[in-house]
Amino acid sequence: MENNYHVPVLLKECIGGLNIKPDGVYVDVTFGGGGHSREILKHLGENGVLVAFDQDPDAQRNKIADSRFHFVDQNFAFLKNNLRLLGIKEVDGILADLGVSSHQFNEPERGFSTRFESNLDMRMDKAGKLTAAEVLNTYSEDQLHKLFGIYGEVKNAKSLAKAVVTGRIDQPIRTLADFKRAAGTHIPKGKENKYMAQVFQALRIEVNAEIDVLEDFLVQTAEVMKSGGRLVVMSYHSLEDRPVKNFLAKGKFRGEVDKDFYGNEQKPFTVITRKAVIADVNELERNSRARSAKLRIGEKI
Repeated sequence: MENNYHVPVLLKECIGGLNIKPDGVYVDVTFGGGGHSREILKHLGENGVLVAFDQDPDAQRNKIADSRFHFVDQNFAFLKNNLRLLGIKEVDGILADLGVSSHQFNEPERGFSTRFESNLDMRMDKAGKLTAAEVLNTYSEDQLHKLFGIYGEVKNAKSLAKAVVTGRIDQPIRTLADFKRAAGTHIPKGKENKYMAQVFQALRIEVNAEIDVLEDFLVQTAEVMKSGGRLVVMSYHSLEDRPVKNFLAKGKFRGEVDKDFYGNEQKPFTVITRKAVIADVNELERNSRARSAKLRIGEKI
């Protein structure tokens, strides 16, 4: 089923980046269709362990029947606590493939894709309370302006926010058609798809608190990783890539790296990839989703 669910991006590079030890303990925090997890298991011996996280109920259908495999139906923001519950204090490697899976994009009722007329949901965790429709109908004009501008990098964020707030007075914005009605002339002609993708990205990040969750997760990776262990993170836009890059390089998300009294840098990881790894021509032909993928690897000091 996993091939229909989601084609793993940069699979060979991810596995190579983990530098897998046969008897090691590894974590795939974005299980999805299980493509990366199945490949990790191929490199593990009988004493190896793989823990996979995914909060999406649809991903649970792809669970792997293997005594070395443990599935956790939680968001990876709860990485450390769930590893402790399994009796695991330290791991040898962690893989994160951020963003939305192909499966989620292809399910119209999830509301992730601009290709389908559907309700504006966008919850990765179906038990979550906040939906994209609620954001559009309850956030203030100022909140929407910041949301579209920062998370979507929408150029006319201010006027779009005003149009949404004005448009929802007559009729709540529940569906893609409702949004297009409210946004109207603010969607640039000839660039509709790119523009809507930016707006949807902003809404999805807000609904799922993606940047906060990512930063919480990255801090926890340093706490559970063994010395010499590898952190492998793949992101799909600059808002995700920036905190990953900063954390690996500096051990923090803003400002310069901390130093001790003697001038030694205080950071948990050393960067293995000076530049982000990107897909080659062959992979781009096979999988268009690889186009925006950036892979970064760090090793625990």
